[in-house]
Amino acid sequence: MIPPIGIVSFALVLTAVLIFATKEQKAANAKAKPLGWWWTLGLAMLAGASYTAAGWPFNVVPQLIMGDLVGLVHAVTPGVTLPGLALLFLVVLAWLGLTRRQVAVIGIILIHIMAGAGGGFGILAQRIHAVAMHFAGS
Repeated sequence: MIPPIGIVSFALVLTAVLIFATKEQKAANAKAKPLGWWWTLGLAMLAGASYTAAGWPFNVVPQLIMGDLVGLVHAVTPGVTLPGLALLFLVVLAWLGLTRRQVAVIGIILIHIMAGAGGGFGILAQRIHAVAMHFAGS
């Protein structure tokens, strides 16, 4: 039986995989190929939701952004919501031409914030937490 590694360790392992496996130039002695775009995005989503599922101290960032940044933007332009800001941010990022490593890092941060706001990624974070608690209890 594989011992549980925990939510924080899972998120850190995924982050390490994303940082090392998104190197643009393959080293001569490397055994594995760099990750593709979809693998990079998928693992970034899992890592971001895992950081949200881990709780404190990782939940400080979404709370600050949802409270302060959204409040500031809403004061300047009433009617703007967090999903609207996230969609605007995604549209801007789509045209910047990011590398896979930039997609991984920004994806982790963005999904972490979106999971902290609830919705689909919040449900994913809850499922990751439930699975980790299930394995920790067995």
